Amino acid sequence: MDITKLSALELGKKIQEKEISVAEAVSIQIDKIKETDSVNSCYISVLEENAFLEAKEVQRKIDSGELADAPLAGVPVAVKDNICTKGIKTTCGSKILNNFLPPYNATVVEKLKAQGAIIIGKTNMDEFAMGSTTETSYFGITKNPRNTEYVPGGSSGGSAAAVAADEAFYALGSDTGGSIRQPSAFCGVTGIKPTYGTVSRYGLVAYASSLDQIGPIGKNVADCAAALDIISGHDKKDSTSVPTEHYGYSKVLGEDIKGMKIGIPKGYLGNGLTEEIKVSVLEAAKELEKQGAIIEEFDLEAVEHAIPAYYVIASAEASSNLSRYDGIKYGYRTEDFEGLQEVYKKTRSEGFGNEVKRRMMIGAFVLSSGYYDAYYNKALKVKALIKEGFDRAFDKYDIILGPTTPSTAPRIGESLSDPLQMYLGDIYTVSINLAGLPAISLPSGIGNQGLPIGLQLIGKHFGEKDILKAAYRFEQTRKEVVL
Repeated sequence: MDITKLSALELGKKIQEKEISVAEAVSIQIDKIKETDSVNSCYISVLEENAFLEAKEVQRKIDSGELADAPLAGVPVAVKDNICTKGIKTTCGSKILNNFLPPYNATVVEKLKAQGAIIIGKTNMDEFAMGSTTETSYFGITKNPRNTEYVPGGSSGGSAAAVAADEAFYALGSDTGGSIRQPSAFCGVTGIKPTYGTVSRYGLVAYASSLDQIGPIGKNVADCAAALDIISGHDKKDSTSVPTEHYGYSKVLGEDIKGMKIGIPKGYLGNGLTEEIKVSVLEAAKELEKQGAIIEEFDLEAVEHAIPAYYVIASAEASSNLSRYDGIKYGYRTEDFEGLQEVYKKTRSEGFGNEVKRRMMIGAFVLSSGYYDAYYNKALKVKALIKEGFDRAFDKYDIILGPTTPSTAPRIGESLSDPLQMYLGDIYTVSINLAGLPAISLPSGIGNQGLPIGLQLIGKHFGEKDILKAAYRFEQTRKEVVL
């Protein structure tokens, strides 16, 4: 049996039942990475030595019963390289942080370790999470394991590709405008973006602080729910973390969805959506209807303005957040300079890639005197309208269903030649971040090119249980997406 094809929960069960040791699981995972990652390039760092050291301690805790209630104890997990890991390189896919060793762990990493997870490596990503293809990384392009001529999506492309290629049993990503859901759709895996404030952002290197959210990517809905159970929770170190009682996501899987009201925005099925994805989404809706859900189409207000509002707000926050990388405090510093101003100028010019520079310049422009009201303030007003539109929709519906992306994965190189077209590819995902809602993407079929199609289920604030319940129901009935 090929252990790497097991789900995270299946492997966790075998470890608890002593069918396989933690060290054996780590060894098999490392061998798989060595076998295929030279082609896929899912990882920036593989932590072989650390993983075997951790395996010994986790095995001791499992044997002593300390981790008896930890279903993912001993299971290797990959972590996106913008999430801080103490003493382990955290590069954000950028030259400017290529040797940065954080002095602390992110809260999500501490939570995973407390439950016996083995950090197997740090995954590749678009530089500072700015991109939709994982082509803007300083460390090279990640490829889609379904077909290596295509992109895996981004910015969490390394995490999604690692799970799809069986190079990780599950992984953590971050989602600012769809960066967990879009690569999950392109790679044929499942990813969830939780409600803003559900998972601590302490230790996540900021791109756009009001939109960023950490979430899990897994081989199926149950793995995502189990990982979300571990990483959710209030954190005093993160002022945006929200204390709630809405945890225990795994417990709701398998519950009935009879009578659940599901809305499909009419605008989601119009211009720009490829026919194969429209058909797949409508077939998924029919399947949920067979399970007892009530499906209706409706008009969702203001979402057509989400793309420009998102890029104004995200770029403005990026411009502010990335101003700290100046060649003085830490990270890359230019070797050839005369005076302080030239250190700043040359370090940032040499340290950042083109996509990051483009967004920082847009951000500086929309925040500048004379343009602040015309762009940034207006974008904030649009953001408020989008949230109101979703609030009105959720007065009537339990969840909203739609596509994750307007098309399947593009070929490598196609998107970067037309950045505007690449930004429009986020049309179904960015409004969820602007409204702070939870959403999950899971495979719903395979397109004409043999590439996966993603289905997106959107929930109300702290409505993760509803979308997980519906996603699990659908997953039990859909055709398998096979590599």
